[in-house]
Amino acid sequence: MTLDRRALLGGMASAAALSAAPWPARAQDVVTLRLHHFLPPQATAPQHALAPWARQLAQASGGRLKVQLFPSMQLGGKPSGLLDQAREGVVDMVWTVLGYTPGRFPRAEAFELPFMTGAAEAGSQALHAYVQAHAMAEFAGVKLIAAHTHGPGTLHSRVPIQRLEDVKGLRVRGGSRVINNMLEQVGAVPVGMPVPQVGEALSRGVLAAATLPWEVVPALKIQQMARHHTGFAGARGLYTQTFALVMNQARYDRLPADLKQVLDVHSGVATAALFGRAMDAGDQAGLAAARQAGNRIVMLDEAETRRWQAAAAPVRTRWFAEARAKGIDGEKLVAEAERLVAHYSRPA
Repeated sequence: MTLDRRALLGGMASAAALSAAPWPARAQDVVTLRLHHFLPPQATAPQHALAPWARQLAQASGGRLKVQLFPSMQLGGKPSGLLDQAREGVVDMVWTVLGYTPGRFPRAEAFELPFMTGAAEAGSQALHAYVQAHAMAEFAGVKLIAAHTHGPGTLHSRVPIQRLEDVKGLRVRGGSRVINNMLEQVGAVPVGMPVPQVGEALSRGVLAAATLPWEVVPALKIQQMARHHTGFAGARGLYTQTFALVMNQARYDRLPADLKQVLDVHSGVATAALFGRAMDAGDQAGLAAARQAGNRIVMLDEAETRRWQAAAAPVRTRWFAEARAKGIDGEKLVAEAERLVAHYSRPA
């Protein structure tokens, strides 16, 4: 056998072996989705929810579906514009706060009412199930991957807040229309502001306090600007912020069928729970950071918490009237929201 003949047979054998072995996805088969959000990469949601979720997609798709994270508004715009970036296809995906676009989510707002939810895992499952059943029309133009909440809402302040009277007249950051209504109702001066601006506003004295979950405190170094922290008795927090991970609908529609299936499997209530668990764990880290800084942490007792609940109660009445004006049965929706929160809060 000649050298050329042996080389040809050897090459054929090598090709056959390679064709039988697992083959990585070709470059043209790999789909990379750009996910834009507003927090720094070390914050709880990007580090412990978005990044693990992206790794799950890559693993389940054999490396064919990749998500590239763009934190801190790196692709431009403001946090309030993230939802439109997804709807208009400027980016493929966004993770955002629903309250940053006031008026667009009137049904989902039910979860922002005072003392509605507590632990983020249960609240997130309840919110996603609620949205799927009652509020999907509010997500027209995007594919909803997961809706979720943070944990019990807490006040972080430059001055002590130990009773209801202490908040009166203080400029307090609120993260949504409903939360601002609540702050006004309890006597504070609400200041609407996205999370990334809060640290500087506290350090400059523009704000006296801020409504923030514990989980975001370390990433923004809030414990260095606000030396006082106030929580409430019971399982539920003073307020709740709602979030969503969404994808441009047209971009989803163009995916190959098998990659759509991968994305679908990693969407829904289970994915909402993933985000909720990350938030709950982040709350513990945030609380530890405040303690390490030597800050004062006050947990109001049941009697004082009832005073706040009574002061905030008119927020629901106002929201019911606003919903009614839009043809929405707010009382029915809130009852359903509370049922779902109770359902997912039960021990397994």
